[in-house]
Amino acid sequence: MHRIYLLLLACLATACQAPTDASETQSPFPYTITENTPKRTLSAAMERSFHHYSAIHPRDNELYSQFKYTELKGLDYHGHDGTISRRDPSKIIFENGRYYVWYTRRKTPVIPVGAKRAHESNDTIPSTDWDLAEIWYATSEDGFTWEEQGVAVPRPPKPHVGWRSVTTTDILKWQGKYYLYYQGFMEASGKRGDYCPVTASFADSPDGPWTPTNRIIIENGPEGAWDQYAIHDPYPLVHDGKIYLYYKSAFNRPNPVWVGGGLAIADDPLGPFVKHPLNPVTSSGHEVSLFPFKEGVASITVKDGTEHFTIQYAEDWVNFEVASICELVPIAPGPYVPDAFTDTRDGQGITWGLSHFTNAGKNGVNPHSILARFDCDLSQTLDDPRMKQTGTYHDPQVYFRQGLSKQQRDRIAQETTQLQQAE
Repeated sequence: MHRIYLLLLACLATACQAPTDASETQSPFPYTITENTPKRTLSAAMERSFHHYSAIHPRDNELYSQFKYTELKGLDYHGHDGTISRRDPSKIIFENGRYYVWYTRRKTPVIPVGAKRAHESNDTIPSTDWDLAEIWYATSEDGFTWEEQGVAVPRPPKPHVGWRSVTTTDILKWQGKYYLYYQGFMEASGKRGDYCPVTASFADSPDGPWTPTNRIIIENGPEGAWDQYAIHDPYPLVHDGKIYLYYKSAFNRPNPVWVGGGLAIADDPLGPFVKHPLNPVTSSGHEVSLFPFKEGVASITVKDGTEHFTIQYAEDWVNFEVASICELVPIAPGPYVPDAFTDTRDGQGITWGLSHFTNAGKNGVNPHSILARFDCDLSQTLDDPRMKQTGTYHDPQVYFRQGLSKQQRDRIAQETTQLQQAE
């Protein structure tokens, strides 16, 4: 009996010393990946590689791409003196044998004075690049050369929504009619931040004429809500027989600023829109740009937030996950989305669109924005290996232009002096 007791103790001691984690006993990670590799006990990083993304290598990830840029032809900027600005392009649609895009256009006799000097603005002096602006549109036969067609939505007379400025529009086609959603400013941007509600106009043709609703389509949130001050960048898609309108707002001001994306759903283009109870549905991104992909929806998440410069994906159109990490992501992208309004269950993705550069001039001299074309491979149908490359090298001047400020150089010099004096 005593021997049996000692044997049991020995077995227990051996069991206590045995590894409890399978990773301590499994073979080294294999050189060649097989279908059994993801079944191993994996580190957190490798777990993400196999189970979080659609492919372990970017070249096989349909939601990964490099982005290529091309200057547009056909649009005049008055010698780039800062008096004409074009920014925030809409989705691109193809109608009547040509492409259409809508955008914010400012043409003022003088340059903006800046948001901090908004009190100096008036009927001819803009506060910001998007103040005293209207919504214009252009068409193209090839997507590279564009012909400006004129104003689509002018500023309405006071006191209608948008009398000060109408900006940041996007397009919806629904049951044979066309709808433009946009921000309607009723004061110069900068006086109280960037306060403006969303309104809309509609037409029987993409060439107009456009009839304004002259009312708020999506209300700001109640006091204390994350979107109490702003509903920006309205972006409609059709899903499940309804209009899914994504938008942007900001919260936790003034520092730090968190930018998130919201979702409002309606059965009719003019509402009522019901905000999703999980809002904000995205935690990052400065502009709003999405496209149907397979059964879900993908988002180009640009600036701001912990998940910026990513492509994200939500199979249920609500709960987004990071699908890829990208570089040189287009700013304020307005992609060509052929199935934006078809209520597809197999979204094909995108291969090109327009975006903007807001630093085409210098502050205080000729500040203005320009439109540009971007190309990519975020598509099920395109297979362009050059768009899937990693390790892209940029000209050294791209990096050197991100130089230190005078204050930063002075700080470094002071730190060096303190080190020298301490010796």
